[in-house]
Amino acid sequence: MSGPKHSCGVVGFALNTNIAPYIFKALRVIQHRGQESAGVSYHDGETIETIKGPGLVHEVFLPEKIMAIDGKVGIGHVRYSTAGSKASMNSQPITVDTLHGQMALAHNGDITNADELRNEYLKKGWAFLTDSDSEIILRLLSKEPNCFHDPVKAIKNVTSIIDGAYSLTIMIGDRVFGVRDPYGFRPLCVGKLPEGYFLASESAVVDVLQGEFVCDVAPGEVVEITPESIKIAPSRSAGNKAHCMFEWVYFARPDSIMDGRETYQVRRNIGAILAQECPVDADVVIPVPDSGRAHGLGFAEASGISYEEGFMKNRHVERTFILPDQKQREGAVSLKLNPIKSTIKGRRLVVVDDSIVRGTTLRKLVQMLRKAGATEVHVRIGCPPIISPCYYGVDMKSRDQFVATNRSVEEIAELITADSLGYISKEGLVKALDLPENDLCLACVTGKYPTNIPGESHRFQSRLDSEF
Repeated sequence: MSGPKHSCGVVGFALNTNIAPYIFKALRVIQHRGQESAGVSYHDGETIETIKGPGLVHEVFLPEKIMAIDGKVGIGHVRYSTAGSKASMNSQPITVDTLHGQMALAHNGDITNADELRNEYLKKGWAFLTDSDSEIILRLLSKEPNCFHDPVKAIKNVTSIIDGAYSLTIMIGDRVFGVRDPYGFRPLCVGKLPEGYFLASESAVVDVLQGEFVCDVAPGEVVEITPESIKIAPSRSAGNKAHCMFEWVYFARPDSIMDGRETYQVRRNIGAILAQECPVDADVVIPVPDSGRAHGLGFAEASGISYEEGFMKNRHVERTFILPDQKQREGAVSLKLNPIKSTIKGRRLVVVDDSIVRGTTLRKLVQMLRKAGATEVHVRIGCPPIISPCYYGVDMKSRDQFVATNRSVEEIAELITADSLGYISKEGLVKALDLPENDLCLACVTGKYPTNIPGESHRFQSRLDSEF
């Protein structure tokens, strides 16, 4: 509930039947990853056609538009804008015509050297139709002379130029590819159906489509899917990874498994460690739904405090923290959540949530609980304090928006009007994830970045002005 905003989700299909019902259902499964716009590009046997627009998947793809999709290969996208404006021109997939054929691309993540590349190619006379960093990838790919003859080589040439976070689904003519950056910031997996193969940001798509999970796309890999097989071009990089810890803490569905870790179990582990690190004497543990539920359950189990639902959630309201602006987010809180008075009145509460970015929503929730009769409200958070911007696809761009900037934990507790506040430690979070610290991106809580960001410190750097 109180987590940051995420960027997007992608899918891709290569089937021996019409993709329409499959790709529509897949996009609905990953709707939580972006609610500003949705789109599909498909090959109808002759050309690439695209249907996209602002809104939720079921709003963009009305029955007549689903029926209009007539192709066996295609890619899809749900968007929340972190790079590029919210204008409809930035909806994806993005398509381009070349002398040799058509291409389409869907992107999850942010390209950190996008401005540099854009300025370089503007000076060379290139024209861009959007202000999205995703268009830069597609333009670079379209300029590769061997793109249609040897697309894997062309894709690898482009990925050697771009920096940052990207999980991509790409159509080059009627061929479908999946690409994951060498650090593995964002998830991407391969699934199998009786009708063929598909790509998706999260494994929950595989489950809902009643398919077979084949594999995660490894960091740096390029995968081509066809109705009959998958072809994998291995990574050129053997260095440390940088899996975004927020995928497990907040972004992904609890039933998704990413790089071998089930989101639900990781969140329960976080809650249990949080209870050990930040104990509290209270009557009941209540989660902030939905993302705080598994954290809260883990906290309750480890602490011995009973677990109950303390908020009724209106499921017909958008995911609050991927709404476009702060005023909308704050206004949606009371519409989305309402206290359950029988759980709250006269009791000492432990409120467990996944993270705090600005603190404004959590302050409103604490005050709602007090008004409903809580005698004490203790807040516990399954992520360390956020202190640094994200450059890899999370809309946390400036330090002045973080409640933890230049504030102690006690000062933050006072600001959100809680009786006490506790965060999981970085070490506790790493333990819960059960991955090597150097294979995680923890930049937003450490200030140490896995790639070179001008003016920021690298995770293997001892001083900001030193070489690493």
